[in-house]
Amino acid sequence: MALKVAIQMDPIAGINIDADSTFRLAEEAQLRGHELFYYTPDRLLYREGKVCATGWPLTVQRVEGRHFALGDEAEVDLSDFDVVWLRQDPPFDMGYITTTHLLERIHPKTLVVNDPFWVRNSPEKLLVLSFPDLTPPTLIARDLPTIRAFKARHGDVILKPLYGNGGAGVFRLDPNDRNLASLHELFTHISREPLIVQKYVPDVVKGDKRIILVDGEAVGAINRVPAAGETRSNMHVGGRPEKTVLTAREREICERIGPVLKQKGLIFVGIDVIGDWLTEINVTSPTGIQELERFDGTNVAALIWQAIEAKRMPAGQ
Repeated sequence: MALKVAIQMDPIAGINIDADSTFRLAEEAQLRGHELFYYTPDRLLYREGKVCATGWPLTVQRVEGRHFALGDEAEVDLSDFDVVWLRQDPPFDMGYITTTHLLERIHPKTLVVNDPFWVRNSPEKLLVLSFPDLTPPTLIARDLPTIRAFKARHGDVILKPLYGNGGAGVFRLDPNDRNLASLHELFTHISREPLIVQKYVPDVVKGDKRIILVDGEAVGAINRVPAAGETRSNMHVGGRPEKTVLTAREREICERIGPVLKQKGLIFVGIDVIGDWLTEINVTSPTGIQELERFDGTNVAALIWQAIEAKRMPAGQ
């Protein structure tokens, strides 16, 4: 069953084809006979009742420097497509949020992955608040006295922007740290958003595990080990991916959150677990499927497309 698929993503020219999950999803879609169309978020538009995008027919190949080819530029009505992928990277700002409002107008007639309503209402560091017993002690606040009191209670904490990504702006403040006031001043001058503070989990030195869930089911994980002298394990900042397996606690976490993800139409999700604690539920533009495929042979892209194809299959087929 060939599908018409539009991919909303950041510019494709500069991606790393050996790591980018969107590229792998496009590659698998093409292998399965689906027709691809690519556009960047700034080319999404609403006009007189229609949600449209200006972009290009797309083909991909795993050849460094020649990994994509574009057809003739065209404006398309996205309601004519079977699937639209919402795959641009954060920051999760008003530009990002606006794309979810527009794409929500064509969903679910056109299947938008992940569901734009729940992407907008389930940002990475907020959906975890629904599972307080699975997460380390957490504070979301903006005023300095409240943050000071939380740090005094827990001693060693992680401070980061509520809507940040890729490890940017993440700071560990241990009991001897004297920088909280300065960091608070810096963040609050940059943004009006609150900050998120979590009790530091020492197990992070052993790695921050990225677990991939497809339609609510865990399909595998990679462990991301921080570089020497670094708190952050994100691969963008030097974290080293390594092969791993799920522990009993991690399976318990997945069994708890999986039905919620499935109910919300969050087909491709990457959660972060440090030690025994869930720290993030990534729904905007999760990564990690190429690393998982290299480590244990699991073709996550195929599993994702199987889930999508099942939702697009006409009744009775």
